[in-house]
Amino acid sequence: MKAYFKLQFSLFNRKIKEIGLSPLLGYGLTFLIFYGISFTLFSLTEFAEYIYCLIAIALISKLSESGRNDFLKTVFSTNDYRKLRIVENLLLALPFVLFLLFENSFLLVLILIPLSTFLSIFNFSNSFNYTIPTPFGRKPFEFLVGFRKTFLMFPLAYFITYQSILVGNFNLGIFSMLLITIVVLTYYSKPENEIYVWNFSLSSKGFLMNKIRTGILFLTLLISPIIISLIVFFPEEITISLVFLMLSYLYLIAMILAKYSVFPNEMNLPEGILLFASVFFPPLLLIVIPIFYSKSITQLNFILDNDSH
Repeated sequence: MKAYFKLQFSLFNRKIKEIGLSPLLGYGLTFLIFYGISFTLFSLTEFAEYIYCLIAIALISKLSESGRNDFLKTVFSTNDYRKLRIVENLLLALPFVLFLLFENSFLLVLILIPLSTFLSIFNFSNSFNYTIPTPFGRKPFEFLVGFRKTFLMFPLAYFITYQSILVGNFNLGIFSMLLITIVVLTYYSKPENEIYVWNFSLSSKGFLMNKIRTGILFLTLLISPIIISLIVFFPEEITISLVFLMLSYLYLIAMILAKYSVFPNEMNLPEGILLFASVFFPPLLLIVIPIFYSKSITQLNFILDNDSH
């Protein structure tokens, strides 16, 4: 069991190095981002501790995927397997527990720790993911696959919106919109096989415009219950609601273009820095988007047969 965790630690360090960071810096940035988001959430609503626990449980449940656990059962004895599952669930819960302790949410800690342990006995079949109906067709595979992997985040986001209306907290509703946007952005974090791009009978520009249109259409579909609710129940904040909606679109466009700016490779440190910087300084998107667009056209020209269009 010890060797398993050493292997996971080594693999995680390797992933950090692959994006151009030292492990120490990678852990530091992860710490700052995690607790920065945590502080932001707790500053928005008095219900933050409950939302926080739901997010933790949703992440921990990912470790119960049957494929990986079936493999672990073939490697470890029954006793070691049970111990391993409990330990890895508790390790994932640990950052959430520490922040809840910092916020004096002792009752939630007493709930989260036993629940994390309890979840270790469950396996969730992969086949279940593929039976979940989606509001999308087969064309936007990013949404089709991504939605089925992250579907629990959407009821959570809509519940947060409901709470924002219930307590009259507009900022909490904006947080739920941003939560969905962040989830959707993760759908574009991994490049698909080159053959899926090559099959498109489009120019590089047409391919990118098609991707962007599709992304905006389905992001709108997912966000519409939130934005409509905010406009109806907080009409005095309609301008701010629309500004954040536009920002969600711009970040989606930037993410799509960043993905294809280095295609067929994965995004690396330079793309990550530009995207991260634009989160804290949105006007930077006016520079980042054209840069990524130009690079995307160059990269896609090597794959798409533009002479035939």
